[in-house]
Amino acid sequence: MKKSWPEKMPAVQFRIARPTDQLEKVVEFYRDGAGLKVVGSFEKHDGYDGVMLGLPDLSYHLEFTQHDNGSPCPAPTEDNLLVFYIPDKESRDAIAGRLHAMGYPEVEPENPYWKKAGVTISDPDGWRIVLQNTEGL
Repeated sequence: MKKSWPEKMPAVQFRIARPTDQLEKVVEFYRDGAGLKVVGSFEKHDGYDGVMLGLPDLSYHLEFTQHDNGSPCPAPTEDNLLVFYIPDKESRDAIAGRLHAMGYPEVEPENPYWKKAGVTISDPDGWRIVLQNTEGL
């Protein structure tokens, strides 16, 4: 049974957009490390370059943009998280291993809950992701 959006929010897509000054590094982190698929990109659109990365059905995806004049965006806190729920622990560990090999080691989460079944890693801009294993939850 396909779940639908609520009547009060008849959206068909959900995008999280964030500026960066390190577009190439951020794309490598989420594409090559986390394993998301590039679902779109653009260049020189009113001074912006951007890349969208997503999950298979494209209903949910991330967009990273960089402006010609700079796009600084420091992470607000260590507890602002993007959480990926991954059922298979070996798959979760493989993703964490790829990111570690790229120079992104596990970091201590601010909220200890995420350490119980998750691996917290900071992206090139300092924003954190959690690779949360859902096996047995």
